[in-house]
Amino acid sequence: MHTKEVIEAKRDGGTNSLEQLRHIASGAADGSISDHLLSAWLMACFLKGLAPREAADLTLAMAESGERLDLHGIPRPWLDKHSTGGVGDKTTLVVLPILAACGITVVKMSGRGLGITGGTVDKLESVPGFRVDLSPQEMLAQAGRIGIALTGQTPRLAPADKTLYRLRDETATVESVPLITASILSKKIAGGAEAVVFDVKCGSGAFMKTEHDARELATLLRQVGEIAGLRVQTLVTDMDQPLGRMVGNLLEVQEAVRVLSGGGDPRFIELCTELAGAGLALVERGGTQEAKHALESGAALAKCEEWFLAQGADWDTFMDGKVPLAPEVKVVTAPRSGWVARLDAGIVGEAALALGAGRVSPGAAIDPGVGIEILAPVGTEVAEGDALFRVFSRQRDKAIENSLLTAVEIQETAVEASAVILSPT
Repeated sequence: MHTKEVIEAKRDGGTNSLEQLRHIASGAADGSISDHLLSAWLMACFLKGLAPREAADLTLAMAESGERLDLHGIPRPWLDKHSTGGVGDKTTLVVLPILAACGITVVKMSGRGLGITGGTVDKLESVPGFRVDLSPQEMLAQAGRIGIALTGQTPRLAPADKTLYRLRDETATVESVPLITASILSKKIAGGAEAVVFDVKCGSGAFMKTEHDARELATLLRQVGEIAGLRVQTLVTDMDQPLGRMVGNLLEVQEAVRVLSGGGDPRFIELCTELAGAGLALVERGGTQEAKHALESGAALAKCEEWFLAQGADWDTFMDGKVPLAPEVKVVTAPRSGWVARLDAGIVGEAALALGAGRVSPGAAIDPGVGIEILAPVGTEVAEGDALFRVFSRQRDKAIENSLLTAVEIQETAVEASAVILSPT
């Protein structure tokens, strides 16, 4: 098959066949198709689009481009959870123990953070001893034993995605919703999932800035996933303000465990239980009430401890608060009295990035102990001089503190926070 013919078909508004898409995926995986030809095909896809069936065929072709994890032999149902990412998003750390406590098996591959979006692997690595390099055999054995296994993404699964993802960035085709969909779903299928619940975030701290765009992605994820043989549920959720009260790797793990221990931010708790409930309903194992019971009974916390210990974490040191945060602590205060009407997640995320909590390029080092605590979320009444943020840093940076003040809008009349779940789709 000639790659040029595949490009021409898409350029002219036609549909690429499964055979043609397998040619593209295998060529991207093994390097037999040059970057400039793949880039031409990506641009044609960006301009002409892909139908849901076509996107499903691309998803399957990408999943077939490398190894696939075979979950047979471990208890069903096999469920995965995926978030499109945002500021302070540590839901995986709460949702997975809830699901496992309800008898679900979750085998999950997670990524590292880039830019203002944090990565689950980075968060977990802030806990002493926590391993995120499990082999497939270790993952299956652990998941079969305790119901949870999580590791970093491996290039052996869906290797076509690694090349196409890089070229999408280089060719300004990242925003293509069908290509985003195929990228996400191909890794889920290669990872062995049968069902996936998606948290599609929108707002200033998310990739999708508007609810319209988030709904478009959520709809296509569901359509393409179902064509490709997955059971899919999607929720569109708010990321105009940070999720929960903590932004920063160790801070976020501490907050997640606080929720599992019976405390924490109500808005964050609502999202975690609704996501877990959607997953349980998807595999016909209950719903939100069962998720809440697992959380409130302590079963999810016990499962979290079991999970952390299984992956080498020093649970006692972590729970005793002996893992140090950055030593320089500064409180940012309200310049006037009123109600917090806006808390821009994007600006808070950029501030955390500047502290060193995130990375600006793949492979860059991060500081697990820095971050920001939000003391006055949207809807809070504050007086002049009241604390808005607590900043944990290695050295004081007035510019970061000033930038946080630009994230906050204080108005004279009372305001309520927007709903965290904008819609199931």
